[in-house]
Amino acid sequence: MTKVFSNSKSIDDKVRKNVFNFDRIFKWIAAGAAAYILAIIILMVIEVARGGEPALTRFGFDFLTGTDWNPVEGREVYGALPYILGTLVTAAIAMVIGVPISIGVAMYLSEMASKNIRTPLSFIVELLAAVPSVIYGLWGLFVFRSYMKDFIEVPLSNSLGFIPIFSGRPFGLDVLTAGVILAIMIIPTVSAVSREVMMAVPNAQREAAYAIGATKWEVFRHAVVPYARSGLFGASILGLGRAVGETMAVTMVIGNAVGAAALPTSLLQPGQTMASIIANEFNEADPFSLHPAALIAIGLVLFIVAMAINVAATLMVSRMVKTKGSIE
Repeated sequence: MTKVFSNSKSIDDKVRKNVFNFDRIFKWIAAGAAAYILAIIILMVIEVARGGEPALTRFGFDFLTGTDWNPVEGREVYGALPYILGTLVTAAIAMVIGVPISIGVAMYLSEMASKNIRTPLSFIVELLAAVPSVIYGLWGLFVFRSYMKDFIEVPLSNSLGFIPIFSGRPFGLDVLTAGVILAIMIIPTVSAVSREVMMAVPNAQREAAYAIGATKWEVFRHAVVPYARSGLFGASILGLGRAVGETMAVTMVIGNAVGAAALPTSLLQPGQTMASIIANEFNEADPFSLHPAALIAIGLVLFIVAMAINVAATLMVSRMVKTKGSIE
């Protein structure tokens, strides 16, 4: 009996030892994966900062506040402010237009559509998110541009032209068109994520609201949105991240003005974003000048802006979740 007990104890010790070894291996693998992501980000920052250092050293803080952009040898001067503002303005237009539509689509799919409609329509929405951005750009350039000019921009200019942001001669290739194209591009992503967030809300929330006589709108407003608020905010930030970093579609429809002419003083004038200026000029930049360094420095600014947006969004979501938990 003692022998059997001792054998059993030794087997248990071996099992525990093996499990402990596997746990340690798994722990190191997971830690290595996390460190790999962190190392990639650090290396990217170091490499981009090294590439843009000549321009940043030469122009200093004026690089961020300057409006001139002259790559001519002997008279080189580079200012990124028009492209920073162009990026922020087009992304803001996309958010103002795209997020409400996306939440409306998600609300219909999760709360109102029947199963026969919800499944194919959800598939179509997710399929739109997979369309390459260059396709949106070509469609915007050859089709959507004329509709924007004739039915939106010309009436805006005629009726609200006395307001600076609607002044200028509409041409169809401008900041407003780029913002609307970005809004169309982020709608599939934001609506798909928002739909999943709303469908994850427990049915008990809805049933409790219906039990006290709430309408569908009241159920959505008072039962679904408060519960899914942090997820909806995260979906919106996901769309904002795509809008800030989008390149090809914006490059095709924003007009690609350079220097002070690219300042977004009016939505009906050509502009440019940080991503589009890099796409337009990097291949033609003289490798023996400061031009490539200035473009890489803009890439560094774009990276910092995107990271700042994501960090701020993460902090806000965490705060919303904590506030919700304390209320409950």
